Amino acid sequence: MGENKPQFQGFDVSLNVPGPQCIDDGDRLKRTGTVWTASAHIITAVIGSGVLSLAWATAQLGWIAGPTAMFLFSFVTYYTSTLLAACYRFGDPDSGRRNHTYMDAVRAYLGGFQVKICGAIQYLNLFGVAIGYTIESSKSMMAIKRSNCFHSKGDNSPCRVSSNPYMIAFGVMEIIFSQIPDFDQIWWLSIVAAVMSFTYSSVGLGLGIAKVAETGKIRGSLTGISIAYVTPMEKIWRSFQALGAIAFTCSPSLILIEIQDTIKSPPSEYKTMKKATLLSVVVITLFYMFCGCFGYAAFGDLSPENLLTGFGFFNPYWLLDIANATIVIHLVGAYQVYCQPLFAFVEKKASKHFPESKFITKEVEIPIPGFKSFKLNLFHLVWRTVFVIITTIISMLMPFFNDVLGILGAFSFWPLTVYFPVEMYIVQKKITKWSPRWICLRTLSLACLVISIAAAAGSFAGVASDLKVHKPFKTSY
Repeated sequence: MGENKPQFQGFDVSLNVPGPQCIDDGDRLKRTGTVWTASAHIITAVIGSGVLSLAWATAQLGWIAGPTAMFLFSFVTYYTSTLLAACYRFGDPDSGRRNHTYMDAVRAYLGGFQVKICGAIQYLNLFGVAIGYTIESSKSMMAIKRSNCFHSKGDNSPCRVSSNPYMIAFGVMEIIFSQIPDFDQIWWLSIVAAVMSFTYSSVGLGLGIAKVAETGKIRGSLTGISIAYVTPMEKIWRSFQALGAIAFTCSPSLILIEIQDTIKSPPSEYKTMKKATLLSVVVITLFYMFCGCFGYAAFGDLSPENLLTGFGFFNPYWLLDIANATIVIHLVGAYQVYCQPLFAFVEKKASKHFPESKFITKEVEIPIPGFKSFKLNLFHLVWRTVFVIITTIISMLMPFFNDVLGILGAFSFWPLTVYFPVEMYIVQKKITKWSPRWICLRTLSLACLVISIAAAAGSFAGVASDLKVHKPFKTSY
């Protein structure tokens, strides 16, 4: 009898564990992701509210360098993402051993100290993204409040609003959603967030087109913002900062392996991920080009840091309210897409080091009428809540969204989007040193390193400038 245990819907009833038909490689429940869910995850992670800062970034660079930079960053991102996708399995891209996380892939191919460097950069950036999204979500919520104030009191009214209550409100929402156990269970949140990102990006694009049509003028210049508005040194720093902002909006690499680990096979995850990456990058690049270019065409040198919260537009106010509401909904989902890998990393380490701790392993079942009971892990509850509180407090201390974007883009683009994928691919394909392909890959990596250093310098200069006039916890717009 012990050899013929009853099974139901793929689960071994007698042991209350998954049956063999529900297991991938003997390590976890079968993956169910498709090219569409993977694309939704990527689009959710990439088309964040940073897309609305692209008009400002284009204004710093001008009509030639702006669109060119967006295209080149997108192309490099797609190319290196395909290299990274090929490294999901160690050895053969179709049948090798799975790497569940970005760090696992670096450990398998490069090993040693590079694993620690990769982990530090990846998780520091995930932490930074959480801060950036908290800042921008509060700005969108404030924009709704101010939009209605302008509508009732006039466009020239001060309508000052503090950002603190809105950051706290966003933090409370994230504490609730952060209790979702793992990445596989937030696919629906990514679908919703992706739809929201298309909505507000379309609104920003539509208003930019309408503004151009209304004035009949295409503003801006070939070289970007003129010296009449900024000093020569400020123009240089702003140009570098703009590169960082564009790099940030083109950098999904820090969670691509985690996304690929949700994809079912056959066909191989590598083939599915290549299709999902191509689809996502094409959609993202088109949105970037349209939003950045039409926003710059509408406002020229005066392009706001965010098309929907910088009040480049005042009417129709109800449409701006809808757009900003969709930004908040999107950022709630995007926050989780980025933070789930960080949550999982800390929880895995805690379980490994303290396997006997009931606080870390014990789960409490919470009955939900009409649904199956929710299993709440006490350590997950405490750790994830503390994480959200910390990111919220830091956001209240330093609410400079564009500067944060530039810093994050600078620090994540070269190492995570270019360097590690290139190095791992060289190892996997056993590319001969000093061969034409090796030289091309290393040249690409070096060029992106130079750009990242310049972007970091510009963004830090922006932070230094903002700190001269900013008072912590007292920011209002």
